[in-house]
Amino acid sequence: MTKTILLATTAALTIGAAAPALAETARAPQTAEAQDQGVLVFAPDFFKDARPNTALDMVNRIPGFSVNDGDGARGFEGAVGNILINGSRPASKNDTGSNVLGRTVATQVERIELVRGGAPGIEMQGYSVVANVILKTTSSREHILTTNANLFEGGRDTFGGTYQFTAREGDRTWGVTLSDGISMSDSNGVGPVLRVAPDGTVLRNEGYYNDSYGGGNAIRGNFSSPFLGGKVDLTARYGVNDFHNLSQQTAPDIRRENLYDSDGKSGELGVVFTRPLTQKLKLETRFIHEFSEFDDVSTSRTRLGAVDSPEQLFSSNGNASETILRGLIRYERSPSMDFETGGEVAYNMLETEQAYSVGGVGVPLPSASVTVEETRGELFGKATWRINPKWTLESGLRLESSTISQSGDASQEKSFFFAKPRILATWTPMPNNQLRLRLERTVGQLDFGDFAASAEFSDENVFGGNVNLEPESRWVAEATYEKRFWGEGIISLGLRHDEITNAIDVIPLDGGLAAVGNIGDGTWDQMALNVTIPTDKLGLSGGKFGFRNTWNKTEVVDPTTGEKRPISGVRPTQATITFQQDVTSWKLQWGGAWIPLLGQKNYQPDQISGWRGTGYYELWAEYKPTPTLSIRGQVNIWNDFDVTRTVFADRDTRSVAYVENRFIDPRTFYQIRLRKTF
Repeated sequence: MTKTILLATTAALTIGAAAPALAETARAPQTAEAQDQGVLVFAPDFFKDARPNTALDMVNRIPGFSVNDGDGARGFEGAVGNILINGSRPASKNDTGSNVLGRTVATQVERIELVRGGAPGIEMQGYSVVANVILKTTSSREHILTTNANLFEGGRDTFGGTYQFTAREGDRTWGVTLSDGISMSDSNGVGPVLRVAPDGTVLRNEGYYNDSYGGGNAIRGNFSSPFLGGKVDLTARYGVNDFHNLSQQTAPDIRRENLYDSDGKSGELGVVFTRPLTQKLKLETRFIHEFSEFDDVSTSRTRLGAVDSPEQLFSSNGNASETILRGLIRYERSPSMDFETGGEVAYNMLETEQAYSVGGVGVPLPSASVTVEETRGELFGKATWRINPKWTLESGLRLESSTISQSGDASQEKSFFFAKPRILATWTPMPNNQLRLRLERTVGQLDFGDFAASAEFSDENVFGGNVNLEPESRWVAEATYEKRFWGEGIISLGLRHDEITNAIDVIPLDGGLAAVGNIGDGTWDQMALNVTIPTDKLGLSGGKFGFRNTWNKTEVVDPTTGEKRPISGVRPTQATITFQQDVTSWKLQWGGAWIPLLGQKNYQPDQISGWRGTGYYELWAEYKPTPTLSIRGQVNIWNDFDVTRTVFADRDTRSVAYVENRFIDPRTFYQIRLRKTF
């Protein structure tokens, strides 16, 4: 409650101080030009009140659009984000669209096209909406220097920054990025841990403390130039990273401690070559190679009175790599119709060795040491037809064949084949109104780490590996209606239904262990609402009120109980209420966000765990005294973060052994960012 009062007071002071600006004459609504019914064009003037420093600042201000950098799954098709630069995606998956835009100064943007439902010459990659950022072809030298600080009340402070240089000479660009990244958790904090037996007996009443931090240093180089009648894009990166987590439970004469330390190295090389073959034919080829090494150690120690329990130690080290070669040919039959066909081959590998010991004595684990390899090929074809100004139809088919082999503690080889059709229809019955319909079959990519053993000592879990994993597939039916109004206003409502085959969750293994595995068929129903209301017409100049939420209802059959339950790790709801305002006379933007409730549950053979948070608040302000300088401050306050574990005595009767609650009070933290472009 004290935190809520603190934030409310801060917000009230901010609004009160800005009162003269709030009373300014309402500005003219900012509007986007409709290039056609499916493409909205945002010129730089649309963003002038926000005084953007980078192209990413501009994209983040597009009403109703959220940047998605992709899920990083293996392969390229379907694993990349919803940002294109000059009609193409970046040269590698890890050099994401937001990364490229973040090192591009705003003055280099000629326009931004919001493509809704597809357009000839645009690779949608499974997205209903993408942003295509068109850059100028002028000569320039650009420097962007950014420093960041995360300051925690009672926790470890973290600091980082980046330096980005880009040189442009017409169609040729090159640059370098030096980064000192930071990572942290916003749920770190302190509080009591209470473990209670079914009869009400208190088994544990201890104090809880946790903290986590990490970061990484990396260098990236980029080069783009005309080449052999076309264009070549090159990127390369190398970096090192680390992450550390500490959790403790203490009481008089009691100390329980869990540690996790991770160190790694990673790098990548990406090459894209595009070339027109004829006036209507275009070739694109892409090569990506990524590699990583990791060394992880989890430690659990317990002292009761003067007696130390045997130390538990779980170690994992290894390396992974991915190599992709992809090519496509695009044929533009007419301005309203194009065809695309191509193929992709990929090789993926994970090699890991793991060991688990208690008191220095090794404990055997299923698939403790394993090498997993995948060879995958895919053929695809797609057609986009702008039937008339109101209708667009995109249809395609991908044929995927793969073989996954394992060696080491377990040897096995499996082959899979999937046909993945997709159809997307877009109807724009009148300006500022659009209905998008999608029917598609998708196939998930397996996490190779699930083939090997793992540990979560904080929840008293050790998982075995599963050599019998198979990819999860879905039939997805989706309908989205979008209404734009008042220049920057939008209402978007989406309905989606997934029919899932070979759903992935947690399954029981012999010996009291569990592992990630397939649990049969399931369903996923979703409703997504996104609302942005400009407040100029309501008498509050430069303001925008926002509300967004996704409601999820999932259903699978539990492999232990045989009863229906939700899918693990899916949040049933998470509403976010926002407000932000441009106070142009002060060269200031400010805003806030409130998440009333969030949480999720995970279902395992021996326990049901979950977390629930309430009252998450964020308040920020950004001051731009000059077009090249930005100073941003932000405070994040989270009232409560409660973790609950219901642990069962056995898997047959599922009688409750105890219920444990961690009532964590997350630390308030402050973020400060200083960015200079020159």
